[in-house]
Amino acid sequence: MSDLFDRNEPPAPEVGKPLADRLRPQRLDDVVGQEHLTGADGTLTRMVRSGALGSLVFWGPPGTGKTTVARLLAGETSLGFEQISAIFSGVADLKKVFEAARLRRSQGRQTLLFVDEIHRFNRAQQDSFLPVMEDGTVVLVGATTENPSFELNAALLSRARVLNFHPLESDSLERLLERAESAEGRPLPLDEEARAVLLRMADGDGRAVLTLAEEVWRAAGEGEVFDAEALQRVVQRRAPVYDKGQDGHYNLISALHKSVRGSDPDAALYYLARMFDAGEDPLYIGRRLVRMAVEDIGLADPQALTVANAAKDAYDYLGSPEGELALAQACIYLATAPKSNAAYTAFKAAMAAAKEHGSLLPPKHILNAPTKLMKETGYGGGYQYDHDMPEAFSGQDYFPEAMGRRIFYDPPERGFEREIRKRLDFWSKLRRERAGRDE
Repeated sequence: MSDLFDRNEPPAPEVGKPLADRLRPQRLDDVVGQEHLTGADGTLTRMVRSGALGSLVFWGPPGTGKTTVARLLAGETSLGFEQISAIFSGVADLKKVFEAARLRRSQGRQTLLFVDEIHRFNRAQQDSFLPVMEDGTVVLVGATTENPSFELNAALLSRARVLNFHPLESDSLERLLERAESAEGRPLPLDEEARAVLLRMADGDGRAVLTLAEEVWRAAGEGEVFDAEALQRVVQRRAPVYDKGQDGHYNLISALHKSVRGSDPDAALYYLARMFDAGEDPLYIGRRLVRMAVEDIGLADPQALTVANAAKDAYDYLGSPEGELALAQACIYLATAPKSNAAYTAFKAAMAAAKEHGSLLPPKHILNAPTKLMKETGYGGGYQYDHDMPEAFSGQDYFPEAMGRRIFYDPPERGFEREIRKRLDFWSKLRRERAGRDE
C-alpha cells in the first residue's frame, strides 16, 4: 500500500489499522510532497480540472504517494478503479480485469486500471495493455520504482505520460508527523535531535516516517522522552549518512564514478564503502558500475562490461553482505582497466547523424530483393558477399549515397582497442585499394 498522508481533519482512530493507513489523504490537495503534481497548478490537478485524463506512468521511490494518488484520481474523475500488482498477477488475471473493464465501459463508465510494479511484467504482458488503452477501455496508471525508459516497452511509453514522484523533503515529513500527533492526541516522545534523526531515517518515505513514529509510541514508557541514541536502539535502524534522493547521494556516486574513470582503485573503494555504509541500494551501485564499464572503458577492455554485469548478478544472487564483495571486486577491476570513451562518443555521433539524415535510404546493393520487381529495380544488385572475398572483406560502401562515408569510432592506442585500430587501419587500406581498382 502507498503512500502520502495528510488531511485537514484528523481521522477518527480505527482499531488495528496502521497509522499510515488511517492518515491516507482523501483529496488530491491533501497529498504531501508532490505539489508539482497535486498542488493548485500541479500537472494532475490540471488534468482533473480539464476532464482529460490520459494513461500515465508514475515513477518514483517507495512511500511517495503513487498508489494513493491513483485511487484519488479515479475518485475525482468518477472512473471505476481496478488495482493489480505485476508481482502477483499473470495473463489470466489481466484477462479478467480487461473483461471487467469492457463490461463497465458497455455500461457507460471507463476504468482506471492501476498496475503496481508495472516494470515486473515482461514485454509480451506489457503489450497486452495496448489494445485496451487504444480503444479507451482503460486509463492505465502504472507505478514503477525503476527508470521507465529501460524497463517499459517503447509502444507502451508512447501511449502514456511519465510523471515523476519525488522523495519527501524534511518539511513534508514533518507535516506528516504533525498530522500523526494530532491524530494520536499526543506529542511524539522525542527530543529535538532525535526528531531530526527520525526524519532522516525515513529517507524520503512518507509511509516509513509514520511507521517509525508508531514504533516510538509503542516503545515509550509514561513520561519517557528518547534522545537520538535511544531512538536508534528502539527502532533498530540507523539514519542514512545522506539522503538517497538528494545532494549527498549524487555527490558520492559522482565521486565513485570519477575515481574509477581516474584509475584510482583506492579512492573508488573508499566511496563505494561510504555508499554501502549509508544504506545505498547495492543494485543501484551495480547498475552504475555497468554504466562506467560502457562509458569509460568500453572496448579498451571488452571484459569490463562482463565483469560489472556479473557482479550485479552476483549481488542479486547472494544478497548482503556477501554480494557486496562482488561489487567491490568489479569496482577494482574497472578502476584498474585501460580507459576509453571512444565507443561512447562514437554512439553519440552516430545518433546525431541518424537524427540529421534519418530519411535517407540505405544503398540498394545492401537491401534484400525478395520480389522480382525489387530485383528489376536494383535491390541487391552488385552486392558482394564478404566471406567470399580475400581477407573476408569486400570494401563496399554501406552508407546512404547522399550521406557519404563517415567516421564515428576512433579507437585510441590503449588496451584492446590498439588491436581494433590495427584491424580498422588494415581494412581502410584495403577499401582504398579496391576502390581504386574499381575506378
